[in-house]
This record gives sequence, structure tokens and C-alpha cells, in this order.
Amino acid sequence: MSDNKFYTRLPIQKSTISQLLANEAMFSRCPPDWVVITTDIKNSTNSIKNGKHQLVNLIATGSIIAGLNIAHKTNIEIPFFFGGDGAAMLVPLALKGETLNALLEHRQNTKKNFDLDLRVGSIPVSEIYENGHNIMIAKAQITKTLVSPVIVGSGLHYAEKVLKNSHSPLTLDTNQLGYLSLEGMNCRWNEIKAPNTGNEVLSLLVDVIDPAEQHAMMAKVMLEMEGIYGDIAKRNPISLAKLNLNPGFTKLQDEIRVKLGQRSFFRTLSASMMTFIGKSYLSNSKKGKRYLINMVESSDTLVIDGRINTVISGTTDQCKSLISSLAKMEDEGEIHFGYHITNASILSCYVRSMEADHVHFVDGIGGGYTQASKMLKSKYQKSL
Repeated sequence: MSDNKFYTRLPIQKSTISQLLANEAMFSRCPPDWVVITTDIKNSTNSIKNGKHQLVNLIATGSIIAGLNIAHKTNIEIPFFFGGDGAAMLVPLALKGETLNALLEHRQNTKKNFDLDLRVGSIPVSEIYENGHNIMIAKAQITKTLVSPVIVGSGLHYAEKVLKNSHSPLTLDTNQLGYLSLEGMNCRWNEIKAPNTGNEVLSLLVDVIDPAEQHAMMAKVMLEMEGIYGDIAKRNPISLAKLNLNPGFTKLQDEIRVKLGQRSFFRTLSASMMTFIGKSYLSNSKKGKRYLINMVESSDTLVIDGRINTVISGTTDQCKSLISSLAKMEDEGEIHFGYHITNASILSCYVRSMEADHVHFVDGIGGGYTQASKMLKSKYQKSL
């Protein structure tokens, strides 16, 4: 019988990420009867070049929200991973059908409204194991308000490759519409400059080359990052002082079209009015100010899905020092890495309640994760 509450019951690990990664005993193997579901926007690099980076992020965020809203109805927690131009989730078999139908409807809406191709795929965890890959997972207390999954093993990235190489896309059963709900999605923050003037925002991806050394090498990278930048709060690219809730009408239109699958002038106008009211509420009420503090703490700046994905902020010297350390590890055959440097980040948000239940997905402006991935891929191609 499938263990639908496998992830729900995992204990929350409160050690630092570097300590957690170094301790294999803290990780549990994902049940083989669970399913990996992945999404990916095809040719996202071109979309980002054409100025659609925030839309790309919003569609990827929608993939996660679609899955979370289905899981929430059944009181099941599922691990999810934001990748800038795509996402991955682990779901029990019981949620596979509804989740895929919701995502295929999201794919259809994305094509109809924005002419972007959202690839959707799934693969049983058992098949991943049969092909020599693994998924070891822990639940980590990242900040006071953010608990995130941490994965060691190449299973999710194997699933991603299967999706991108698939020539048999999943088809939407028109009799199974209605599962898609993107309630809680919003994207109303302007570009967020680095906390300190002159600082940089670094989007970074790090892959460990030898799977047997993943725990040790990931821990080594995180220790190096912590030593140079400080803890996750000190390197957070999101700060209260630089938040600006003032989206244009076009941006709100995009949010509504992603959420509803169609244009709605009334809903866009309503969102615009609520944003105007919300700006005052967040600035002047105790609950609003508390929400903003929690929002900064709940910003998902570190994603570990078998690879380290992170968006951090610091000085130019800190950035150079970290890249130099990573380059040395790369020269020694321990890792490959890709990065993108800019001066700001963007947020796309999932807010079920303003009190506690919200998470905020972060990417570097200009498609930070996508650009870093492009560099990482080129290094793998050169090493062949």
C-alpha cells in the first residue's frame, strides 16, 4: 500500500544545510511507488531574451501551485522544486492523475494565451531506481518560517532529461478538465534591487560530478558559501527596504491570464485596486508589516534537488571569491557550476494565508537560473 504521508511524516531537520548534507543518516529514500512530475518551458532562453523572464517564472510557479492546491485538498505534503523556467514535484500515486490533468490544462492555457510551450512529464520513482539513479530526501528548516525539501541523488535530473527527450507528449483528456486551480498565485512585486547599493545578485547552479561524493561535495560547497557570504539571512537578495509593490496593468493582466486561462478586465481591475489598497495595508498595519518580514524569511532562495540552486546577494569581492573557490573545485574534477550575475531579483508568490502559509520563489533578473543552466550545459558539452 502506498505511503501517501511519507513526506508529511519526515522529521524537520534543524541543523545547518552544510551539516545536514554531510550526514547521510538524515535522509530517507523516496518510496518507489511515488511519481516524479516535471515541467519545463521549451526554448525559455529565447523567451527571456524577448523580455518575458517574469512571465516564464510565473508559468513555472503556476506548475507548483497547481500541484500544491491538489495536495492541500487531501492534507498531503509534497516536495516541490522551482527552477526558474520549470519545476519538479514528487507526488504519491494517488495524486498523479489529478496533478497531471491540472498541469496539462495549465499547458493548454499557456500555449493559448502566450504561445509558450510548457512540457509536462511524469516518471515512476521505481523506474528511476531501475535506471541506476536515486532520490534521497530530507526536510530542512531553512529559516524560521521556511521548511524545504533537500534531495541528494540524480533521480530528479534524470526525470528532467527524460521529459526533454520525450517524443510522446502527454495529451489532455477533455473529459478531465476542472482540476486546475492557481488560487494563491500572485506576482505583484517589481524587480527587487540587491539589499545594499552596489551589491550583486548571483544565480548559481552547482553539480557534483561523482554521485558517490554528493553528500561531501555539496556540504563543502555550502560551507564555502557560508564562509564567504554568511548564513542564509545575510546572503538573502530580498530585503524589506527594496520591496516595491507597484506592478503595471500589463503585468497584472499576465497574472490573471495565467491564473484563469483567459483575459478578464474585471479581475485585472480588481487586482489593481487590491494592490493599491494592499500597499497601504502592508506599510501601515501590524499584520501587514509582519507579513513582509515573514515574506523575506519565506523567500525560497536555496533549492537542493540533487543539485545546488541558489540566488544570493553580496559584494563583488564576495562573488569573485566564491567563483574562484568553485573554479578550483571544478579544476580538481569535483563539480561543474554555472552562474549569472545581475543587480536585482524577481519574486513570484504563492499565498494561501497572509499569517503563515506562503512561499515566494526567487530568480535573478533576466532569467538567472536559465542563464546559469546554459553555462552549466556548455561545460558538460565541452567535457564530452
